Amino acid sequence: MGDHKNVNLPPGFRFYPTDEELVVHFLHRKVALLPCHPDVIPDLDLYPYDPWDLHGKALGEDNKWYFYSRKTQNRVTSNGYWKPLGVEEAVIGRCGGKKVGTKKYLVFHAGDASSSIKTNWIMHEFHLSDSASASSTSSSSNSTRTSKRRTTNKLDCSKWVLCRVYERDDDDDGAELSCLDEVFLSLDDLDEISLPNRV
Repeated sequence: MGDHKNVNLPPGFRFYPTDEELVVHFLHRKVALLPCHPDVIPDLDLYPYDPWDLHGKALGEDNKWYFYSRKTQNRVTSNGYWKPLGVEEAVIGRCGGKKVGTKKYLVFHAGDASSSIKTNWIMHEFHLSDSASASSTSSSSNSTRTSKRRTTNKLDCSKWVLCRVYERDDDDDGAELSCLDEVFLSLDDLDEISLPNRV
């Protein structure tokens, strides 16, 4: 974690958040403009950067990089693009067992769309669920009785996502990916399979 030098953290601090913690403790607070202690995850406009350029720009821990980014459909970098797998996983909160967000899966492809090569770079893109985002916006609006401009900024902040990027090792025994990660990544090859028509 030594690449995020502006944060005063105790020796031995390690950043190993669960999916729920990323959504509830970090992303929800970011959207609601609430302070987060320690404030370790930086804002980063992802798409000018290739995944191997994240070192020193995003919060790094054990070859995983974390950062906030604005929601966008443009996932093109200078050397490739992030391809969504079209599948998302619900992030369930421990308190009440309700859906607090979603995790979307993306894979980095080097080159352009016509002649790209699938890489081992994986992104988990965390989004607040619609109900959580709406409650953040309404609670922020209710607690702030100031200018119209300030309310607009709060609504604009609901466009944030939290990203976790890492490179999967080919020699890995699969410990880096959960069973669901493996299933979702295998779905990337479904467009090459033709299914029989049912009568």
